[in-house]
Amino acid sequence: MRWNRAIFGWLRSLRPSASLDQRGERAAARHLKRQGYKIIARRLRLGGGELDLIAVDGRTLVFVEVKTRASHDKGHPAEAVDEAKQRQLARLGLMYLKRHDLLEHAARFDVVAITWPEGARRPTIEHYRSAFEPAGTGQMFS
Repeated sequence: MRWNRAIFGWLRSLRPSASLDQRGERAAARHLKRQGYKIIARRLRLGGGELDLIAVDGRTLVFVEVKTRASHDKGHPAEAVDEAKQRQLARLGLMYLKRHDLLEHAARFDVVAITWPEGARRPTIEHYRSAFEPAGTGQMFS
């Protein structure tokens, strides 16, 4: 049995460790699941961009942008979701809704800001529901 643990430990050491962004997205998904959300897609690439998480909260489709930082040295993680990023997310959200014939359904944008200092076992997670209204042309939500 002891050699089993040694072999599995050695195999784990060969696997590249997840990036801070990947660990943050996994932590955000766990957090949202604990809040009752159902995760339906992760890291969905479409139209020259990416939606980090797509979830369902009750009867609302939620597009979740996850921002993970090791510190606040360059600002709070949520500050990275500026107006340009909001426009991009609104465009991607509309594409997703059109592609899946969901334009009649309620949808919103949440932001999950994660601060995960190097060496810390657990991050600080801040969840902003309805973090912003879609910006730009082709607005789709009310």
